[in-house]
Amino acid sequence: YFPSDYLIFVDESHQTLPQIHAMHNGDRARKKSLVDFGFRLPSAYDNRPLKFEEFYNHIHQVVYVSATPGAWEVAEAGGDVVQQIIRPTGLLDPTIEVRPATNQVDDSLDEIRIETEKGGRVLVTTLTKKLAEDLSKYLTEIGVKAKYLHSDIDTLERVEIIKDLRRGVFDVLVGINLLREGLDIPEVTLVTILDADKEGFLRSETALIQTCGRAARNSEGRVIMYADRRTQSIEKCIEVTVNRRKIQEAHNSEHGIIPKTVMKGVSEDLAEAFPVFKAAEKEGGDAQPTLLDPKEIKERIEECEKEMKLAAKELRFEEAARFRDLLKYYQDLQLLEDHPV
Repeated sequence: YFPSDYLIFVDESHQTLPQIHAMHNGDRARKKSLVDFGFRLPSAYDNRPLKFEEFYNHIHQVVYVSATPGAWEVAEAGGDVVQQIIRPTGLLDPTIEVRPATNQVDDSLDEIRIETEKGGRVLVTTLTKKLAEDLSKYLTEIGVKAKYLHSDIDTLERVEIIKDLRRGVFDVLVGINLLREGLDIPEVTLVTILDADKEGFLRSETALIQTCGRAARNSEGRVIMYADRRTQSIEKCIEVTVNRRKIQEAHNSEHGIIPKTVMKGVSEDLAEAFPVFKAAEKEGGDAQPTLLDPKEIKERIEECEKEMKLAAKELRFEEAARFRDLLKYYQDLQLLEDHPV
């Protein structure tokens, strides 16, 4: 139903294309069990996603968009690769240092103390959830304000943890894959990558480049990789980063740009925009809180629930978290109305 000259943009193609590959196979595997045991008719197979080959045959013109494109997209482009490297802010990609993995935790601790004394934030990436939790606990016990982040933590809670890191509630965030992409934390001045030479999904070229990118929002950003040997992924990551720095430095020199960290404020809580209490000014005193009408409270609870679910469904997690907080305020207020002290 598209016109003959339509154009497709595949965003985050390094993730999207493998997902298209997996859609048909996952659907088939799920339905096979149902059909084999008689819970569905074989005709259930007919209602399915497109196979990748079928999707590819429908493509007329396509642009693959990714900060770290996969080999397939690059080959498919046939050399027509456009790179958007230069940042208007003049910020350079972080410097990368490779250190021996021996005593990597103690060495990380020394670097963490250096950065936190300057008011910076630190991201530490590990390979396992257990190590992330244990390292976070160890850092806390020795006086470092730290928390961990991994997939077992509720999505909305993750948003709050990241906001607390930016606010300075704590200084060090220990995590795994969740620290790779999509985190815009300009306060981060150091990223440490433990066991960087354990090549695999979490230490691939793409993963390393994305992890290093978390330190690219700050003019003093740097990365330390702990590895006993330089893997092909490490070498490629360093090569890409050094090349990007050279291009940005040349641009800065030509136009007289001085790299400067762009600091963004942490978004305010919706509760501040929609207060739970209506203030009524009284003569000779401060504003006194007046409780909302019970009917109005109920309406706001329903509205907040609706907006929270919609925001979460559309992956607007920060907004969903704010609606969640606001929902709790109104629910507490409703409880106060129903059971006055």
